[in-house]
Amino acid sequence: MKIGDKIPEILGRDAQGNEIKASDFAGKKLIIYFYPKDNTPGCTAEACSLGEGYGKLRKAGFELLGVSKDSAASHEKFAAKHNLPFPLIADVDLELNKAFGVWQEKKMAGRTYMGTVRTTFIVDEQGCVMHIINKVNTKDSANQILNLNL
Repeated sequence: MKIGDKIPEILGRDAQGNEIKASDFAGKKLIIYFYPKDNTPGCTAEACSLGEGYGKLRKAGFELLGVSKDSAASHEKFAAKHNLPFPLIADVDLELNKAFGVWQEKKMAGRTYMGTVRTTFIVDEQGCVMHIINKVNTKDSANQILNLNL
């Protein structure tokens, strides 16, 4: 996925099993952030930053979705533990990760494996990608987005 691309209509299912579609957000700007795993330090910091900044993000006209390959049950516990006010998509089949191009080869501690590359996509009111954040500031993610002046 690159700037100008239209996002897929079917985005997946949230922790409660509700289908999430791009058309649900028609006329609104949408933040879709991809993260590797629930309850890991960086992912928790990012989710908490976005949760704490959620009011400001909404006031600025944004809706918000988190996406990882974790199960709906994992998302439900993660969201409850950290009082996350936005939906998390359980992309267990990696369809959305692959559609957005964030499922990539990664290296850590000398081993190579496939995983989600932490990336934030900002989508315009027509469902097209308008900005991509590749270097996410996990501890201050909400302000990183708000400071883009989109």
